[in-house]
Amino acid sequence: MFKRVLSARSGAIRAFQKPVSARSFYVSAKISSDHPPTEILQGPGVSPGKIPTDYEQATGLSRLERLAALKGEKFFDEEPLLLEKKGTRSDPTIVVSGAPWRLVGCQEEQHELIFIKVDRTHDFDRCPECGNVYKLSD
Repeated sequence: MFKRVLSARSGAIRAFQKPVSARSFYVSAKISSDHPPTEILQGPGVSPGKIPTDYEQATGLSRLERLAALKGEKFFDEEPLLLEKKGTRSDPTIVVSGAPWRLVGCQEEQHELIFIKVDRTHDFDRCPECGNVYKLSD
């Protein structure tokens, strides 16, 4: 009986063991490397013996924000969405976005702030509380 229990356990263990990788790493590298190289956003750096400034040391989005600030501009659109009228199905409130979706905070006078995911694949998106209709720009 003890032998039967052990053989049943080893069979169950073998059933749960799967290979770690379904394909070799060599093939994975070829598949994932078909995109163009990305531009690295980094500053000029600092000469030896000096302390770097934020401009010289910043990289990525932080660098883009700082370069825009030097020009007196804002890199990200941080302005609130001004609602002049309530959006309807025939005339929705247009939300400017270049992305496939955007989170919008609907804050009508009747309810608390509700975040709505406005998706480009939908014809429109509606606030469940006040019924305001939103649509992403084209």
